[in-house]
Amino acid sequence: MPQRILLFQNLGKGWLMVRLGTYTIGIKIPMLLNMSGPQCQTVQLKPLSLLWCPGVIAAGLLGSSAGSALSPDAYRRQHEITVTGDSVPPPFTSFEDTGFPSELLREVLAAGFTSPTPIQAQSWPVALQSRDIVAIAKTGSGKTLGYLLPGFIHLQRVQRNRHMGPTVLVLSPTRELATQIQAEAVKFGRSSKIQCTCLYGGAPKGPQLRELERGTDIVVATPGRLNDILEMRKISLSQISYLVLDEADRMLDMGFEPQIRKIVKEVPARRQTLMYTATWPKEVRKIAADLLVNPVQVNIGNVNELVANKSITQFVEVLAPTEKHRRVEQILRSQEQRAKVIIFCSTKRMCDQLARNLTRQFSAAAIHGDKSQGERDYVLNQFRTGRSPVLVATDVAARGLDIKDIRVVINYDFPTGVEDYVHRIGRTGRAGATGEAYTFFGDQDAKHASDLIKLLKGANQLVPTELQGMAARGGGMGGKFKRWGSGPGSGFGGRGGRSDSNFGGRGGRGGRSESSFGGRSSWNSGRGGGRDSNRGGYGNNGSGWSRARSRSPERFN
Repeated sequence: MPQRILLFQNLGKGWLMVRLGTYTIGIKIPMLLNMSGPQCQTVQLKPLSLLWCPGVIAAGLLGSSAGSALSPDAYRRQHEITVTGDSVPPPFTSFEDTGFPSELLREVLAAGFTSPTPIQAQSWPVALQSRDIVAIAKTGSGKTLGYLLPGFIHLQRVQRNRHMGPTVLVLSPTRELATQIQAEAVKFGRSSKIQCTCLYGGAPKGPQLRELERGTDIVVATPGRLNDILEMRKISLSQISYLVLDEADRMLDMGFEPQIRKIVKEVPARRQTLMYTATWPKEVRKIAADLLVNPVQVNIGNVNELVANKSITQFVEVLAPTEKHRRVEQILRSQEQRAKVIIFCSTKRMCDQLARNLTRQFSAAAIHGDKSQGERDYVLNQFRTGRSPVLVATDVAARGLDIKDIRVVINYDFPTGVEDYVHRIGRTGRAGATGEAYTFFGDQDAKHASDLIKLLKGANQLVPTELQGMAARGGGMGGKFKRWGSGPGSGFGGRGGRSDSNFGGRGGRGGRSESSFGGRSSWNSGRGGGRDSNRGGYGNNGSGWSRARSRSPERFN
């Protein structure tokens, strides 16, 4: 017998949201049907029974309310959510709990989402109260919709004039992430008639300026390009009342702190600020303390230490430089045909060289800071569609790229630290999927051995004895490379010599070149000089909005 319909909601345009027992179902029906007609039949969709009628063309789970049957504390424990702040509202465990407008729920249904991710479930109710948020969650956790959907609701509430300037501003570290955020904003904001403009370097300013002139509700921008356009007086931020800093840790790591503070100086003090970050180092804590007012902090997982995604099987292989290319070919041959693989190299030169060597057999393509925007877009499209299933990249792709079906990540060169390692391998195992990461580790990487072992153990991964030996000695292997395998198909590993000449120092060169992704000093606008003295010191007057800015310049640790 089909379960009784307990709740029925017409979302319009053929979409119905119905509650059957303890489950919520989204069904698209092109016309009004007699649900009890003789042509209807019972269809088993475990664990449900559905009454299925002719004309129903799509159906999918919106999420089990088994989650909503849990108490807020039980839900948080189950999903490793911790919250800090005053009177934190309970999480939304299903989409119907959100109270989002029907047109927005239709977009969610059409996109095939099943239930809010933990970061969405807890950050949405806070954001809808117009409160500041610091959200700390790994990449691939659904944070983009975590701030975009409440941003759409905010736009409906404030009803500003888009021709006077944007109302919502999202800052992003890279153009790739910025364009992906824009794509999501356009996709989910279409039915709400929301206009979004993306501002990033490495592309002509003209088309971006013309979009601004036509009027926009949301601006997604990299800090460097937005600063350029601010200096040209071609954009006003005086209407911004919803500010998002996405991947804040990465923006600070790339040296964008002065630009961020300069931008925030142009934004009204009376605003809502949301900061999303994958890690929680002291630099991020400092800027959060300066820019946010009485924020609610939402943590997914353990934020006191760096943790790798447990859905990723990690293989660390210690091997000689001369063995790396052969090992890469072995790994690629062991994958299913057309499976998507990202290979990370530390230099642009090695990136191009390896891609050339792999192109004939594996249809590889390269992406790095010396590629034009057109070349990057073409390569990423080839990768997304599977025409070039192997992408060889510098760290430009280590954060922000949201390609959900990447099967394997290979660290041909070990990165400059374990934080970048976590973000690199985080390109796989996204949105609940599993993945594999192969890392070649060599003598020159020995200083990272102890931190890497801690990460591996924290994610319940096997630790090679050679890696343990390197950590115990506090040094390298003395030129003696060994093979180690942690599972079927794994042979050996390691990495060869590497030149970090493509990476600038944190306080390195001045002038900005947003088209260069090769190093930490890229996009830096005068970073070698003094820091921005216009720091925002904030106080609370009880309303959650008051900010009293500090006039005295301060230095940063």
